[in-house]
Amino acid sequence: MANTNIFKTLPTSALFEGFAAGFLATLIFHQLTLALLWNAGIAPFAPFSLAATQPFGVPAVFSLAFWGGIWGILFAVVDDNFPRGNSYWITAFLFGAILPSLVALLIVLPLKGKPIGGNWQPTLLLTAFLINGAWGVGTGLFLKTLSGWYDKSSDSTP
Repeated sequence: MANTNIFKTLPTSALFEGFAAGFLATLIFHQLTLALLWNAGIAPFAPFSLAATQPFGVPAVFSLAFWGGIWGILFAVVDDNFPRGNSYWITAFLFGAILPSLVALLIVLPLKGKPIGGNWQPTLLLTAFLINGAWGVGTGLFLKTLSGWYDKSSDSTP
């Protein structure tokens, strides 16, 4: 049964697991999906960018991974409210595809002096939703793995 308190009190280990899951999902699921889209000529930007970001000069891929970790904490907070079974993975994909994408398109891009929504370019929108959706699935997978959710004596569905 789903927890009715969305803003539950999480142990510190769950917050760490959420951050680690989101961080790793960015480096693996998000960036590999971006690599596939880039190689297919769909993505408007390349994966694994080492370009320095402001204000600290951190490579972009690690800045993305840090923010993926922050989003992973939020994911860990609401994870118990996701449905179980195959619907879990659909919900994880939609969480990633919608929430981080909307924040990136509507808040982050304008803060960086770029047009809101990236001028609503279809390839940018498709890329954002797919790479962030892949991040959501990866975060769910890593979160469940890190939290010991996979019990070797039971099936592997949430």
